Amino acid sequence: MNDGGQRRFGPLGSVLVIIPTYNEAENIKPIVSRVRAAVPEAHILVADDNSPDGTGKLADELAADDDHVHVLHRKGKEGLGAAYLAGFRWGMDHDYGVLVEMDADGSHQPEELPRLLTALKGADLVLGSRWVPGGRVVNWPKSREFISRGGSTYSRLMLGLRTRDVTGGYRAFRAETLKGIGLDAVASQGYCFQVDLARRAVEAGFHVVEVPITFVDREVGDSKMSKDILVEALWRVTAWGVTSRTNKALGRRTP
Repeated sequence: MNDGGQRRFGPLGSVLVIIPTYNEAENIKPIVSRVRAAVPEAHILVADDNSPDGTGKLADELAADDDHVHVLHRKGKEGLGAAYLAGFRWGMDHDYGVLVEMDADGSHQPEELPRLLTALKGADLVLGSRWVPGGRVVNWPKSREFISRGGSTYSRLMLGLRTRDVTGGYRAFRAETLKGIGLDAVASQGYCFQVDLARRAVEAGFHVVEVPITFVDREVGDSKMSKDILVEALWRVTAWGVTSRTNKALGRRTP
């Protein structure tokens, strides 16, 4: 990981918190309210995948009452990665300097966002980490924790990363970082999407830091985690690792 050296980082600029949603009608109002209270100057983009439960309509109502809330209506359920990529592009098109990934279900606590933004003043990417000292998870079954810890450990070993929480989804990017890591080549979803962005940032030489967070399992609604997402993550990470090691052995640059 790049240690930042003596590099000087520019000002952060305006902040956009991207919240992907699919059937989060019970959660959308509380999470938007908490973000607005935690970082009043930040804007929020709800990227809704045409939720059947009316989440998009509720988001429109919030946006009508608050000029810091925006809604991106998407045609249908295309996955977390696709929603974030659309949100990133929307944010960069509207000249935001910082783009934040945040779940709609409250597992990423908005009250911790100021610490991520403070850390970003001296970094290109800040990861909210469950697996560094001070980080923790609340209300997770041991099986879920084992999968998450195991996924991060496997990804770190296969890809040669020093970051502890490679699969976490609470992140703050500078816009310049996203522009520099080749978003057009990102096609992965779920856990794999987060691993892909982290490895691309490290390989591009960006300064990545981790800030401890408390991850709280959702209380309402259904998790979007599935067996297909886990299988995709396993084979993609394995393929990336093999390709990277082969390229290093042959003296080639990994794309």
